[in-house]
Amino acid sequence: MIGILAGMGPKSTGPFVDKVVDECQKIYGAIHDMDFPHMMIYSCPTPFYMNKPLDHTDMEKAIIEGAVKLEKTGVDFIAIPCNTAHIYFNQIKKSISVPLLNMVDETINKIPKGSKKAALLATVPTVQSGIFQEALNREGYDFLHQVSWQIYVDHIIEKIKQGQINEAGTLYDELHRELAEKVDTVIIACTDLNMVTDQKSSELTFVDSSACLAQAIVNKYVSLTK
Repeated sequence: MIGILAGMGPKSTGPFVDKVVDECQKIYGAIHDMDFPHMMIYSCPTPFYMNKPLDHTDMEKAIIEGAVKLEKTGVDFIAIPCNTAHIYFNQIKKSISVPLLNMVDETINKIPKGSKKAALLATVPTVQSGIFQEALNREGYDFLHQVSWQIYVDHIIEKIKQGQINEAGTLYDELHRELAEKVDTVIIACTDLNMVTDQKSSELTFVDSSACLAQAIVNKYVSLTK
């Protein structure tokens, strides 16, 4: 049974589960209801506020408590579709006895080798933590970040959390035009952003951390069922 610790943010949970179902169809040809995996999905509210500094102690505590509760349901492994949560990856991993997939690693592995310059669209805590920058540097990718881009991302996430999807989409279109002038690869490292990024086509290469994790979940599931 797959364990998904979601709810960060709440609007991203449903679309992420849809991605997992889509990957079941793509990876091993699931068709009938019985072809799909057992999943335990725990939507775990966390103390994340767009207008307040992140309290790392409270955030880590909430996520670890959620992971422990999810493990007790009998899942065979856990995935957390939230990049910010991966700031505490090592602590979460130590708190449970089942495998924990790493969303950051899965995302970095999907970046095209020919990528010359990558941008990161993520929450401020994720950017400040350096978890993606460290991985990008380790793999030899150039990273570009601008304050103006972060302001756009913050406003887009805020609009999505408020249910103002059209307004978020308009802001994203403006951001997209700026990105296209400076980078060739964009890493979508916030699952909330999928509400607008999934609806757009682009000449840029997008590496969606949510899609990368969904693929990893299904591949892990397949490996366990063989």
